[in-house]
Amino acid sequence: MTQSHPRISKAVIPAAGLGTRFLPATKATPKEMLPVVDKPAIQYVVEEAVAAGLDDVLMVTGRNKRPLEDHFDRNYELESALEKKGDAGRLAKVRQSSDLATMHYVRQGDPKGLGHAVLCAAPHVGQEPFAVLLGDDLIDPRDPLLQRMIEVQEQHGGSVVALMEVAPEQIHLYGCAAVQGTGEADVVKVTGLVEKPDRADAPSSYAIIGRYVLGPSIFGILRTTEPGRGGEIQLTDALQQLAADEKVGGPVHGVVFKGRRYDTGDRGDYLRAIVRLACEREDLGPDFRSWLRSYVTEEL
Repeated sequence: MTQSHPRISKAVIPAAGLGTRFLPATKATPKEMLPVVDKPAIQYVVEEAVAAGLDDVLMVTGRNKRPLEDHFDRNYELESALEKKGDAGRLAKVRQSSDLATMHYVRQGDPKGLGHAVLCAAPHVGQEPFAVLLGDDLIDPRDPLLQRMIEVQEQHGGSVVALMEVAPEQIHLYGCAAVQGTGEADVVKVTGLVEKPDRADAPSSYAIIGRYVLGPSIFGILRTTEPGRGGEIQLTDALQQLAADEKVGGPVHGVVFKGRRYDTGDRGDYLRAIVRLACEREDLGPDFRSWLRSYVTEEL
């Protein structure tokens, strides 16, 4: 008989990073606020959480991240100006971000890594399972990864990570999972994890991408996890303890994702994400694709 587990209602979005790969653009602007076409990257992530039924969102921020809070708050002066102009379309777009979810914020303070950022969410999350969404990974809404991960966690308990097969020469850029098959094609059991292994040491080609559904037992482990790779408290190291001993906090499963993912944490992939999403927009796509074809043909 399938065991029932608590329903997930909360999402945590770590957003305290310095964005050094995008300097000087991120000197005074949070990297999460960089636009992907005409919306900041962070809004896509919040929309994904809401689409999965998680409308209680905690953002873990840091110094100089106030624009994130402002973006998801009301802007009465701007709304009033748009109302006076009768610009209902832009008014709806402005209000959309402030009406998306119930937003909460906590400062990480000292950036000690992803594991530490997740630990900052403990007072808000309490003893409930919760989702973690990293802002660098945008998942196409037509490929509902997070919903599937929630289903797996509700079925099996414990924690669930999102996995994607990558080329062997790329595995050193990611956390990597050792896995065993299950009776479901897109679900594996995770037996071990390692953060950014050398190619020769990688246990598989399954990379961890920026979506997690975690049981509350992760907090107790993170409190005692020593700094790992890069001198930071790694979430991967804490998950490894769960994978090694189910008695600590249940099993760790992985959902193998084969859908559309846009990596905005790398400058090249950020540009490719903008091009892809712009091409697929009904309002922009036809003209933009036509120009792009001409540019590639004539200029390159």
